[in-house]
Amino acid sequence: MSGFTREDVTFDSHGTACAAWLYRPDGVSSPPIIVMAHGFAAIRVLRLDAYAERFAEAGYAVLVFDYRGWGDSAGEPRRVLNIRAQHKDWRAGVAYARTIQGVDTNKVVLWGTSFGGGHALHLAAEDHEIAAVIAQVPHISGPASVFSQPKGLVARLIAAGLRDQFRAATHREPYRVAAAGYPGDLAMMTSPDAAPMAIRLAGDLYEQLLPENDVAARIALRVPFYSPGRLTPKITAPTLVQIATGDTVTPHGVALKAANRLPRGEVRTYDCQHFEPYLDPYFDTVVGDQVAFLTAHVPPARAEA
Repeated sequence: MSGFTREDVTFDSHGTACAAWLYRPDGVSSPPIIVMAHGFAAIRVLRLDAYAERFAEAGYAVLVFDYRGWGDSAGEPRRVLNIRAQHKDWRAGVAYARTIQGVDTNKVVLWGTSFGGGHALHLAAEDHEIAAVIAQVPHISGPASVFSQPKGLVARLIAAGLRDQFRAATHREPYRVAAAGYPGDLAMMTSPDAAPMAIRLAGDLYEQLLPENDVAARIALRVPFYSPGRLTPKITAPTLVQIATGDTVTPHGVALKAANRLPRGEVRTYDCQHFEPYLDPYFDTVVGDQVAFLTAHVPPARAEA
């Protein structure tokens, strides 16, 4: 184990400032750098620091960022999930990582979870200079994710999405729905573990972050058409896909099928639900497998004497 430092940085994504943490490991010469971002409607303070600290202790530099319009990043209107814009933020984050002094800019790793895991796969399919990819419970198939939800909820979300899209067309404030809710709620994610795990992830920040547990409803019209799993045969980098067998947000079978099409893929499965890898009792195993994967494929330089 080694120590590390963390500093606040920003990078430009097509005119919008994205806030990020930059971790640097102590005593490592030109470490590989991992670019990390969260999942659907989530921000970096929801446990991404826990992962980044483990990676930094293992000898990796880490850049952890918030998407435009979310968390500490700039961008208006707030909490509008635009898939193409988030792809731009990922590309900008990678481009920024490749300019950072003191890291091995030829060894950039993508780490994404849930919706961000889908983004990481999407980006890796187009950027063949990426050294490795970690996709934790990644979004794989829009239709599979949609049809895993109750039909009544899907109909309500489509109606909400149309309402929000009309408001966007008439230049009004977004119509929002909850990002995570309980079964029966009007929310984008209503699996049994969604709301309880959102509360656990927020921890002491729960009351502060509760007003931000929403998203512009128009994303409900776009998720069905976003299937980054189709691109897995194009990914040339070593890729670790971690799948939860009880996942109803990204169904297990669909994720496994896509992962098996990776030219250099490794698959790990866990007997848990979609939101459980972030916390005990699963976190240590999940992040331990990630560190082992990184050590095998993108090892850091030997510590300085």
